[in-house]
Amino acid sequence: MKLVLRKPGLKALCALCVLCGSVLCSALDREAFSITNYDLNAQVDPEQHRLGVRGKITLRNDSAIPQKIAVLQVSSSLDWRSIKAGDKPLQFVRQPYTSDIDHTGSLSEAIVTLPQEVAPRATIDLDIAYEGVIVLDATRLTRIGAPEDTAKNTDWDQIGPDFMAVRGAGYVAWYPIATDVANLSEGESLFEVLARWKQREAGSQMRLRLSGISWSQFNGTLPQIFLGGLTCMPGTYEGGVLDAECLAQKERLSSPSLLIAAYQILEKPGIEVHYLKGHEAAATAFAEAAGKAIPVIKDWFGSPRERAKVADLSDRNGAPFENGAFLLTPLAAEPQAAALTAAHQLTHASFVSFRPWIEEGLAHFAQVLYLEQDKGRQAALDYMGTHRSALNAVEAPSSAPGSEDEANHSLINTVNEELYRSKAMCVWWMLRDMLGDAALKKAIAAYKPEQDKDPSYMPRLISAQTQRDLEWFFDDWVYRDHGLPNFKVESAYAQKTMNGLFVLTITLENQGGAGTEVPVLIRSARGEVTKCIAVRAKSKTTVRVEMPAAPQEIVVNDGSVPESETKDNVFKIAEPKS
Repeated sequence: MKLVLRKPGLKALCALCVLCGSVLCSALDREAFSITNYDLNAQVDPEQHRLGVRGKITLRNDSAIPQKIAVLQVSSSLDWRSIKAGDKPLQFVRQPYTSDIDHTGSLSEAIVTLPQEVAPRATIDLDIAYEGVIVLDATRLTRIGAPEDTAKNTDWDQIGPDFMAVRGAGYVAWYPIATDVANLSEGESLFEVLARWKQREAGSQMRLRLSGISWSQFNGTLPQIFLGGLTCMPGTYEGGVLDAECLAQKERLSSPSLLIAAYQILEKPGIEVHYLKGHEAAATAFAEAAGKAIPVIKDWFGSPRERAKVADLSDRNGAPFENGAFLLTPLAAEPQAAALTAAHQLTHASFVSFRPWIEEGLAHFAQVLYLEQDKGRQAALDYMGTHRSALNAVEAPSSAPGSEDEANHSLINTVNEELYRSKAMCVWWMLRDMLGDAALKKAIAAYKPEQDKDPSYMPRLISAQTQRDLEWFFDDWVYRDHGLPNFKVESAYAQKTMNGLFVLTITLENQGGAGTEVPVLIRSARGEVTKCIAVRAKSKTTVRVEMPAAPQEIVVNDGSVPESETKDNVFKIAEPKS
């Protein structure tokens, strides 16, 4: 739906000229303000796909200078009606603003002249009103070449007569936001803009009062309402129309999302499965698979802070969406995939961090822990291997030493999902191999999100559990993006001792930019011996290993360490000298 601009009268034109002049004199800072509180009343008309919102928001000036101009944005399919400070209407200019932070690929932007300058860190309350429709729209994806079916299965958000799902900033701006332009065709632009918005609004609250939803639209079934992943308590029904109130606080770096559907609930220990009519068998299978993952998650992350929630997605081919301990996904998954999904959500229900490399990295690490318990270490390593090609793609070529990319792509700063999910998963696995289960569990248990004030907080908790110096490891893998290791056996020779044993001398080289401790497998006719060898970046290490039989082959890295190149990982050993 295109935004229709109203033709301004003479008075409005004068205001427009004054406003545009002030904007031109000082550059418009779209991210000067954060919205710290939303108190919204929403009227929903599912049959007409309509959403009308009235309410109050609180803006905080996060810039270093006083601000007289504020920017408010909603989806381009919504239209601003009024903006007031107290009872006084404010002058504002409506304009379309191209940005892929919304599924339509554009925003309806209001440039607002505030009644007075707002000092840095000060706040101002505004009364707002906007309305329009939210229909399925994949414009932002199709215009960059995505096939239409794929695009619609990804951007499935809409208000419809029997299923309503709008995921918030990054998908649908159904509540006001303020961001710079985000462009899917420009690398990580969208994710960088979204990450800044989430960081600025971490801790914001949203109170939402819903009305206009008819019970009859859901065939007499009580519709469930989720806001930001939290199940809302329904209010009252008058004349068959629902009034409900929801309250969500952003303790994670997530976007408030709204979901309304006629779900039935299957409750099991640690998890709730909300399923649509006819999907009871799939829900039962999912819950049973989740039950298998619960013991390992509890062992590593303790008792859950909340119950994990999984909700059925009406689009059978729809892309899953995660919001903390809440997951919206098609339920038709085979048992192992369901158990892995459940392990991920159960971890979020037990552990919270606003740092993605910790929050998402540990959730992916939990999936590998579950696989190891269920099918053995090799199955866990094979699963990690499925992430290897995508990780290698974003890590090559490695950042030049001292470059901005080293810091921007580091785990503490990155907005790239392959890094803060896949690479972080590998980092946690390597730390476990280096420290052991007991020490790493203690570090995880000691983590308190409210005490995490700087990026070194978690590394310090981990280092406190060992006498070893790990600063080099964290510098290569967490604080900086130094790329990946590249191991090579430079030389290896064995010598038989007088007592009939064999001493194998190995010189192992790491040609990559990141150092770590890597498992080295030594094979002989009598079996295998594994030795873990620490090799710093761009360096060599020589070790001696005593063997009961003549060593024949060396295999560097069993798959537990992500590596840029593995062609030199196998080395044949010459016949040992007597």
